[in-house]
This record gives sequence, structure tokens and C-alpha cells, in this order.
Amino acid sequence: MKTRIKICGLTRLEDVQAAVGAGADAIGLVFYPPSPRHVDLATASKLARAIPPFVTIVGLFVNADPALVKATLAAVPIHLLQFHGDEDESYCRQFEHPYMKAARVKPGLDLVQYAAGFPSAQAILLDAFADGYGGSGKVFDWGLIPPDLGKPMVLSGGLDAGNVGEAMLRVRPAAVDVSSGVEAARGIKDAEKIRAFVAAVRAAGLMPTD
Repeated sequence: MKTRIKICGLTRLEDVQAAVGAGADAIGLVFYPPSPRHVDLATASKLARAIPPFVTIVGLFVNADPALVKATLAAVPIHLLQFHGDEDESYCRQFEHPYMKAARVKPGLDLVQYAAGFPSAQAILLDAFADGYGGSGKVFDWGLIPPDLGKPMVLSGGLDAGNVGEAMLRVRPAAVDVSSGVEAARGIKDAEKIRAFVAAVRAAGLMPTD
């Protein structure tokens, strides 16, 4: 099955166009004010209008007031919610919208049990544990990932064109998620890095499996 690609933390129209043009399956908009990749509703609406049909718009939130999530859903055509904080399953499902839940991976965290705590989730996103919230830009030990999470798995955390192929061959994610690995600066994407990342994912997808 084709591995899907999400380019996250887009803040500029030219970056959205670069991601879509390179063949990304999804783009991520960050609605977490402390993040350097945060976008306000006006900017998010403008970026969303530039996204063609069949490209998924993902909205990322961290321990957000439910009113903020609802206001964002009313203003921006988000297809999938991404919760990256300490939200529980009842919080995530209250919006009656497809969502995926992020797990901040570290030794001792039972990922199968964690995933089982979100039966209504579309997927579980695995990212490196770091102080604070949001993307750390760091790779975690892929050996901590169990063979079967019981949910589709989205791999994140320090991915770039140089390591995403190995990651795919080792853990076989349903999708990969990149932000800092395709940036020229925090919150500013690099079109060539985006193209190289997508090409590396597609090349790895053509390699034979065991």
C-alpha cells in the first residue's frame, strides 16, 4: 500500500504550493500559539483555499480549549484533526470529526495500550518525546515501535530525505509526517527539500518487501 505523506507546519502560500506540487497527500496547519509554525484563522483560511481536491487538510492542536477547535472547524475546511497534547479519548471525539492522536514515544510507554485508549481515532502518530509540545525535530528509537499498534501508524520525529527510506523499510508506517526536515528556517519550508523528501518516500515504496 502506498505510504502517505504529510507536510506539516505550513505558514506560507508558496510552501503550500510546493508541497502540493511535489505530491504530498496532506498538509498540516498548526493551531498552537507557542509554535513558530502557528497560523491564525485568517492565514489558515487563505492557505486552505489554495489546496486542491483530494489533498487532506490536517489541523494540529495541543490541549486546546474546545471552543477554539470548534471555531477553527467553522472557519477552515479541516478534514482531519491532530491532537498533540494530553487530550483523552472523550475530548478527541467530542468534535465528531475524524482525528489522529499523537504519542510522544519514550522507553516504558506501552504504545499498544496507548493506542487502545483511543478506539475512535483514525490513526496514531508517533513522535519523539521532548520537553514541551509540538515537533521536536528529533528521531526516536524506532525499535520501541511494536509490530502492530492495532491502528494505522503515522511516523514522525526527525524525518528527512536522508532517513525516511530507512524508516519506511524498518517500521512500515501507513504515513510519514515531516516538518523541520523540509525547512530552510523554523516555519519556512524549502521547496527542494520537500521535493527530495517526497521522492525518497516514493523510491522506498518501490523497494521489495521481505
